[in-house]
Amino acid sequence: MHNLHFVRYVFSFLLKSNSKFLIFILLTILCEAWTEAKTDFKTIKFTETCMGTDFTILIDHPNINIAKKAAAKAFKEAHRLDQILSDYIGESELSKLSQNSGSSKFYPLSNDLFEVLAASQKLAIETGGAFDITIGPFSRLWRIARFRKILPDNEKLTSTQERVGYEKLILDYEKKEAQLVEKAMVLDLGGIAKGYAADQMLKILKQIGVCRVLINAGGDILLGDAPRGRNGWRIEIGGRMHPDLPTLAISNIAIATSGDFEQSVTLNDQTFSHLINPFTGIGLTNLSQVTVLAPTAMTADSLASACLVLGSQKGLQYLKSKQNIQAFFLEKKDDGARLYRNN
Repeated sequence: MHNLHFVRYVFSFLLKSNSKFLIFILLTILCEAWTEAKTDFKTIKFTETCMGTDFTILIDHPNINIAKKAAAKAFKEAHRLDQILSDYIGESELSKLSQNSGSSKFYPLSNDLFEVLAASQKLAIETGGAFDITIGPFSRLWRIARFRKILPDNEKLTSTQERVGYEKLILDYEKKEAQLVEKAMVLDLGGIAKGYAADQMLKILKQIGVCRVLINAGGDILLGDAPRGRNGWRIEIGGRMHPDLPTLAISNIAIATSGDFEQSVTLNDQTFSHLINPFTGIGLTNLSQVTVLAPTAMTADSLASACLVLGSQKGLQYLKSKQNIQAFFLEKKDDGARLYRNN
């Protein structure tokens, strides 16, 4: 109503004025006011619990009913993928694959699980095992150690190591089948599954015609088109934990952060991360954080996890071989956090 009164006032003033210059100035002001009114928006927020965390979708769409239906279908896709990729759900496809470990037979996989496993193995090979989805036995052992506040003994770590190693997961790329070589192996997709789910959710939303969206899959953020009247979604990179970390206006890109600044445990006078080092079987000791921007959420999610293990120097060196990737490394030092970036 306020804008309508303003329009009436301007037109009334123009009719009484004989100055062409004044008319031009007032028309310019009117156009700017009208544009501001048209580009004003408010996102619609939807949240559900999935994959053990909160998934949130922000949608900029003029029709709330279409937005609701689109969000519901996207969440349905996330829950479907949870039944495939979860290592917590005993009847998930991933859990059944782990339960068949040690068999000489190959296990047939769905397209979704095979795509995630193939991407995981590719990254594992490229990083020399810094990213390794076979760390499930280590994950469970470290979870108990953190709860009891006692480091696992070397004998336990050694016996567990026999069931860990990306080379013990064999994929048949033609038949889309997998074999886990050792008995009692457990796959853990915690560093890639949420990113894959976000990618598939965005595909669903775009198929419906809902493209101006932000998906937050438990901290893994995937952006669609920019909201109306904006040049991008405003994202604080790395949670602004360093004054030189930027705030960006971006769209059609994914952002994932992996780190242990806030979740750590002190055992035997040493600080360990809740995140596991695949090479040692226990928590990382170099407290750090990595934020990766990539074309897809699965890529951002998995690269952030891998680069956290690699550390800033090896991580930056590895990323030289990657295109369209931007990374920010934060490492805690005695004199504060230091920031490293690949470009």
